[in-house]
Amino acid sequence: MSEEFKVIETQEELDAVIKDRLARNTRTVTDAVTKKYEGYISPDEAKKTADELATLTKELEANKATIAELTAKNSAYETNSVKMKIAQEYGLPAELAERLNGDTEEDLKKDAESLSLLIKPVHKPRRHSPEGGDEMSGVEKAFFKKNPNLRKE
Repeated sequence: MSEEFKVIETQEELDAVIKDRLARNTRTVTDAVTKKYEGYISPDEAKKTADELATLTKELEANKATIAELTAKNSAYETNSVKMKIAQEYGLPAELAERLNGDTEEDLKKDAESLSLLIKPVHKPRRHSPEGGDEMSGVEKAFFKKNPNLRKE
């Protein structure tokens, strides 16, 4: 404090002293606020970030819905594939593969087995040779009588 007090005699001198004091105070407060809120973002940046977050959240929800839909489709395709394989394994027609019920492959196999017992395979009538001595129907006898060249296969 080597400075001696100087009496303020004019308005301009008073304004200069006040201006200097306000500038020092503004710097002090600005430095304190800057230090206190260092690392924070501005309101404009916060709004921009919130908008980006909302957009990404909507995209995420849409992607989750798409994934759920595709997962369900894939599961249905896999189930149908297993049902078709089991139906073929047990000699069931493809039309009955959809009717197989069960949560596991074992359950589906049990259901296919029970269905296969109910549905007897249709056997085609065996063709008998006239020389074989097996009984032929009247239609077959008449056919071979009219076509003697076809008797031997």
